[in-house]
Amino acid sequence: MSRLQKFMLHIMVWLFLITLFTFVATAGFESTKGVYILFIGISLLNLAIFYLNLYVLIPLTLDKRKFFLWMLGCLAIVIAFLAIKYGFTFYLYEISGLKMMAGQKQMVFSEPEKQLISTFVTNGFFVFLSTVYKFTVDWFFNEREKTELEKQRLTSELAFLKSQINPHFLFNSLNNIYSLAYQKSDATPNAILKLSEIMRYMLYESNDSSVALEKEITYLNSFIELQKLRFKEEAYVVLEVEGQITDQKIVPLLLISFVENAFKHGIATDKDNPIHINISVLEENLLFTVKNKKNLQNKDQTGGIGMANVVRRLDLTYPEKYKLAVENREHDYFSELYLNL
Repeated sequence: MSRLQKFMLHIMVWLFLITLFTFVATAGFESTKGVYILFIGISLLNLAIFYLNLYVLIPLTLDKRKFFLWMLGCLAIVIAFLAIKYGFTFYLYEISGLKMMAGQKQMVFSEPEKQLISTFVTNGFFVFLSTVYKFTVDWFFNEREKTELEKQRLTSELAFLKSQINPHFLFNSLNNIYSLAYQKSDATPNAILKLSEIMRYMLYESNDSSVALEKEITYLNSFIELQKLRFKEEAYVVLEVEGQITDQKIVPLLLISFVENAFKHGIATDKDNPIHINISVLEENLLFTVKNKKNLQNKDQTGGIGMANVVRRLDLTYPEKYKLAVENREHDYFSELYLNL
């Protein structure tokens, strides 16, 4: 809210309250010019108490943790405006010449002790009101600022996690292409072409917070085709897609780590035990499973950022909306991810 909007809001609220106060306070009395001037004037003095505490006393004392000085200042404001209100009322009816009805005069000047106590309490109320307003506004401002800072922190962390995926994937893919080139395989140019298509998606099409699930599956297919080139088309992979995927969105590059791990730590060349990938969509729920035969000869324990990365991204982007189970069985690995899209 801009300063002008805030100023106009204050004006409208106080105009409404002053009008309401004047109408209620003068009910039952004959309307005279003096009565209206009295109540409008008292209302303006109450506003002065409110803003004097809000914009002068609190910044000079409470904001600097000078609590005792603030209490002294509040007492001084209450007493000073007690005198000002009495002087204003006395001037209005004894000096200015404004006339009022007998009942109205009795209302203002009878039983001065009660009037002083009532005015003292009213002044204290407006000091209290402005203090509560100050703390309430500060609380909401701090909460909003904390929310914004947390949002910025999460955005930065997600960007960092996502930035790890590209080098991690590129490192593994270049190793595969190096292997093909070392073997002088005719599949090397096609592997480079596939890699360029995948990198185009990763760099230019996955920058949004979510992408079409259909595009993410196409990306998985391209990755699988790249891996098949590495194995000279002797990699056996079954990718099943069930349900309506065209209208669904998903966080980009979320599923690739599971498939990448299946190739890295599993056996892809066993025709009887292929890598099995299933994507099932029912309304806004996705079930993603990957099963692969264990490669007992694989001693590679590096590249651990893949799963740690995906778990953290799930925590940030699907809090309390996902279930992940990774099973290290005797002969195979099995991963199951449930997402509420």
